Amino acid sequence: MLRLDPAAGRQRLHLLCLGAHSDDLEIGCGGALLRWLAEVPELHLTWVVLSAPGERAREARRSARALMKGAAGLEIVIGDFADAQFPAELPRLKAFLAELGRRVSPDLVLTHRLEDRHQDHRTVAELTWQTWRDHLILEYEIPKYEGDLGQPNVYVPLTAEQARRKVRHLMRHFGSQRSKAWFSEATFRGLMALRGIECRAPDGQAEALHARKVVL
Repeated sequence: MLRLDPAAGRQRLHLLCLGAHSDDLEIGCGGALLRWLAEVPELHLTWVVLSAPGERAREARRSARALMKGAAGLEIVIGDFADAQFPAELPRLKAFLAELGRRVSPDLVLTHRLEDRHQDHRTVAELTWQTWRDHLILEYEIPKYEGDLGQPNVYVPLTAEQARRKVRHLMRHFGSQRSKAWFSEATFRGLMALRGIECRAPDGQAEALHARKVVL
């Protein structure tokens, strides 16, 4: 198994974190972000949530600040795109991300999977690849009813404490989602345990990502 870590040995790392909704980043890569926060002395993040109406915008801001407490820099950007309507908003969304791309050139982009069956997630993934063509892009996964988890090829082993912190954070900060049956401690712990087995993580916990293009 080849082990490559975009944060390994770095003193400074700039991440662009793209999420369609207010809980997507925390679900998909919250553990990885906690690991990099612990390992990189100067971690800078541009944190983008594209649809977070009303209370969800407040959730998004509170969550990002709490999860990334201690980061050297955290810019939070909240969009006003209509939930579940991203394909219909494509021209405006494309212009929004193009403008972001002109001013943000990160070391690593975290975004949704191209094969995600949620139309908002899929649209964000497609536009990410069109906007940041020369960057390392990793796609995160989100468990849900559609059963669209794929076969990842990038793993981020987590300590037991990082895995616990991720789950506690999700349960504490996203009250708007608790009515959904899949939004549970068992779901999040189970997926991290499965990915931990697949990569033989020392603490048995990991998150998984998808890489489509890697330049060595």
